[in-house]
Amino acid sequence: MGRGRSTFVLFLVLVALGAYIFLVERKREPATEGDTEVKKKVFSVEAAKIEELQVKAGGGDQTTLKKERERWKLVAPVAADADEGEVSGITSNLASLEQQRVIDEKPADLKPYGLDTPKIAVGFRTAGDKAMKRLLLGSKTPTGGDMYAKLEDAPPVFLVSGFLDSTFDRSTFDLRDKAVLKVERDKVDGIDLQAPTGALRFAKAQDAWALAAPVQARADFGAVEGLLGRIVTARMKSIVEPDASDLKKYGLDTPAYTLGLSAGSARSTFLVGGQAADGSVYANDGSRPLVFTVDSVLVDDLKKSAADYRMKDLFEFRTFTGSRLEFTRDGASLVFEKQKGKDKDAPEKWAQVQPKQEIEEGKVLDFLSRLTNLRAESFVDALPAGATQAASTKGISSEGKKEDAVTFFKAGEEVFATRPGEPGAARVSATEYNEAIKLLDGLK
Repeated sequence: MGRGRSTFVLFLVLVALGAYIFLVERKREPATEGDTEVKKKVFSVEAAKIEELQVKAGGGDQTTLKKERERWKLVAPVAADADEGEVSGITSNLASLEQQRVIDEKPADLKPYGLDTPKIAVGFRTAGDKAMKRLLLGSKTPTGGDMYAKLEDAPPVFLVSGFLDSTFDRSTFDLRDKAVLKVERDKVDGIDLQAPTGALRFAKAQDAWALAAPVQARADFGAVEGLLGRIVTARMKSIVEPDASDLKKYGLDTPAYTLGLSAGSARSTFLVGGQAADGSVYANDGSRPLVFTVDSVLVDDLKKSAADYRMKDLFEFRTFTGSRLEFTRDGASLVFEKQKGKDKDAPEKWAQVQPKQEIEEGKVLDFLSRLTNLRAESFVDALPAGATQAASTKGISSEGKKEDAVTFFKAGEEVFATRPGEPGAARVSATEYNEAIKLLDGLK
């Protein structure tokens, strides 16, 4: 039974190929030795000069776009900004489109080519054109490598590359700009998030992000920029309702998450509601009644707590930017400084200057690096009862303008650290802290 079915399928394939050869290859003159086929461009047009497009997609959508001040806009069936990348793909391929070869100069019947009712049609007009030039695309050849095509106002049927169906077969949704928010990322200086767990607020000053609520603390620049980047690059998955009058059914009357981006006096808002049937979530930009969906992964970033965005590095000080570090323990202080060599061109080296003693720079660097690379594993609102001070440090940058002050505490086997002006305390790896102390003791 299986072998018979396979044989029958193979027979059908051979019949299809035979029909292709009969319809197509018989019309092609045999090549002679030394012949080189020169492919002809379908249109003599520059992509940049196209100023109007009409696209009929295989799904039935018919979309009209026009260029206004060097930007593309959808004008029908809806008015919206266009996806510049999608439109550029169409215009550039129209400009470079080549005939693979002519199949039939004057076909008596277009049905064998799928051109009696073309699946895809693309029309365009340049400045000065009175009428649209229109390309009609039909079926693919049996091998799938090429596609039958013709111009609306000319009879010849020719072949174009088969991959072009995915380029020209674009729905209205494909062609519209799907950006969730319109904002210039580099100008954003404030982020406000209202979430079920509370409010978060970030402020940017001098190219650095700070956490402003629920506590005031240094923010992890990479984490905040990651959140911002995912929001400004987020794209709609689908449009649910272009002019929604009832936001309640989407959970947008009382959004689960409300995100605001500030850029000076300008503000953009992003609202997240309930979950859609396909697992995505309903959303709205707060400025229009359009309801759309976004990938649920985006919500994962909105669920993060303030601790996720706090700076985990205890020190901004680093051995390659710092110039001095003081370490105090049990009432005694050790001071390390970066000093210039005796020779004019000698590099700077780290040395222990108080109490002064000769120590290999490598050992000093090992200690300083281990100490200043300590990071918060988590944060607590206050030091545990009974915590006692273990050590304090002060690091100064090379310019002498920035100072790092960190104080360490021990509570049983746990180690905590605090910084002036920052709330609570950071829980630090006791193992890493103790390793730093071992390196310090090894300098004696």
